[in-house]
Amino acid sequence: MSHHLDSELSRRDSRLDLTDQYVFRGTTGTVLVMNVNSSILGDDYQPGFHPEARYEFKVHFDGAAVEDLTYRVTFGSGGLMLVALTGEDARDDAAVGSLVAEGRTDAALAGHHGLRMWAGKVREPFYNDLTLLAALAAAVRDGIRPDLGDWRPENAENAFTDVTVHSIVLEIPDDERFRAGRAIGVWTVTKLPHDGGWQQVNRQATPMLWPLIRTAHHDWAVAANRSHPQNDLRDDGERLAGIIAAVVGAVQTAEDPAAYANALVRRLLPDVLPYRIGTAANFGFAGINGRALADNAVEVMFCRVFNAAVPLGLRPDQNTRRDDFPYVVAAE
Repeated sequence: MSHHLDSELSRRDSRLDLTDQYVFRGTTGTVLVMNVNSSILGDDYQPGFHPEARYEFKVHFDGAAVEDLTYRVTFGSGGLMLVALTGEDARDDAAVGSLVAEGRTDAALAGHHGLRMWAGKVREPFYNDLTLLAALAAAVRDGIRPDLGDWRPENAENAFTDVTVHSIVLEIPDDERFRAGRAIGVWTVTKLPHDGGWQQVNRQATPMLWPLIRTAHHDWAVAANRSHPQNDLRDDGERLAGIIAAVVGAVQTAEDPAAYANALVRRLLPDVLPYRIGTAANFGFAGINGRALADNAVEVMFCRVFNAAVPLGLRPDQNTRRDDFPYVVAAE
């Protein structure tokens, strides 16, 4: 749950709330995973997918500022439908697209040209200690040195061990468009009908960017959720750099906190997850190349934002995933 509850509509309806995104190499192609609707919300949790919403994967090719491919998933009384939109249609909410796959949740679906799809309730693959997150998020918000109290990495507890989310998994086979070595960027978004059109509710790509930095100020997060990644540097670059510079200055881990912050913001924005097709995904300290289900993205982002070692104290094997399609583990 590296992204959560940072727009009004997602707080009203958990089915619209994006929690995580993954991009990695599968057994037959490139895997895109979108997770939504965490049961950790307790009484505010509403099971299932929203029957009126759109859940979309946005794919940029070769460093383009805008998407040239959108996979749109909808869930209605007749089951789920996956359509693909290309070119200008990928950016047009009024475009219809081409049907790729249809069927029911909790079943592996075969789409056109070898595409595979699965959607349903799963055990949460994300892992984090919320005590540590709360302390670090408060430090980022206030621009101060974090106070961890008596928290220690060896005593870390995964708050998501018994949590479920709803997952949409696509595996796109290798072809001319998804050819080995090609650079793509991916982000996900939820949308809801509004005034004869579609309102963007949530968007995400980089894990922990929103709960750790962007939600430091509520109004910024609301505006960003309604925007497109191509506007991120223009709209939020200076503000996010200021937030990071303040906390790095407080912990005194860089000679020039402003320069460090500006460089980091340019690595994180626009908020599109980069991946090179056919390679092993890794969201790590050396760089970002997609994100595998086991990657310790939380620790990586903590360390980057504070420019210091911030051990999470949790291991990838403390949550559940599988090696074969659909890679996530179905839950009751």
